Amino acid sequence: MRKTDGTAKAIAGQAGLFLLVAFLGAGALGALQPWTRIPGEVIELTQFGPALGVLTVALVWPARVRAVLAGAVRGCGGRSGALLLVTAPLVIAAAATAYGLATGDAHVTAPGALHHPFVLIVVAQLIGACGEEIGWRCFLQPLLRTRWGLVPASAAVGLVWGVWHVQVFALAPAYAAGFLLSTVSMSVVLGVALERVRGSRLLLAGGFHALVNLGMLLLMDEESGAVLPMVLFGAACLAAAVVWVWAGVRRAPARIESILEHVR
Repeated sequence: MRKTDGTAKAIAGQAGLFLLVAFLGAGALGALQPWTRIPGEVIELTQFGPALGVLTVALVWPARVRAVLAGAVRGCGGRSGALLLVTAPLVIAAAATAYGLATGDAHVTAPGALHHPFVLIVVAQLIGACGEEIGWRCFLQPLLRTRWGLVPASAAVGLVWGVWHVQVFALAPAYAAGFLLSTVSMSVVLGVALERVRGSRLLLAGGFHALVNLGMLLLMDEESGAVLPMVLFGAACLAAAVVWVWAGVRRAPARIESILEHVR
């Protein structure tokens, strides 16, 4: 019992420190962005808050962080990884189609109409997404997974991920609800997909995240604060999560047991 209690306290301490730095770091980086003159359309510096959180935890528990991050970069994503990357454009397509049918006016922004070169935006979006995902899906998700079931752990990360975007709560309640539905649902998709792969988790999670961001930039109107596109996007994400969970949640791979041993 004592060993179990000690493991739970260690995980709580690691997760707590990570979240503290991720939230505060994102706020500090957001305040710094205007001074850097880096356009928010290209990349949001707040995205690196989770990376700062992982770095801080690594300074205190280096061996444990190495164990949790095992497989984040090296290895192959395999079939599940490929299906994950396909899911992102399908979700955007479903939401954009529903939005077009509901309003009679499809919202499409041509890449050339953006204020900055599209190639630059694509690269920057992938870098920024990886800055987030090294914290959410490569650290916090497998850390919580050592104590909780796959879907509860994924949903918890998605909820925290949504609350981390604190600015959405200044908008309409329905918008915030749609946004939280999308983050929880996407987190479940990512959790189930990454449970089945042994490597490249950072690139896969970052790729999925970046594809969603780019799709919303080009095909959705949620940045204006409009409720309908965000609610439809949340519904599309929920549908994707249901499909992934229905397809079957497999047993935790040996990697989870390895993480448990190091966390203890």
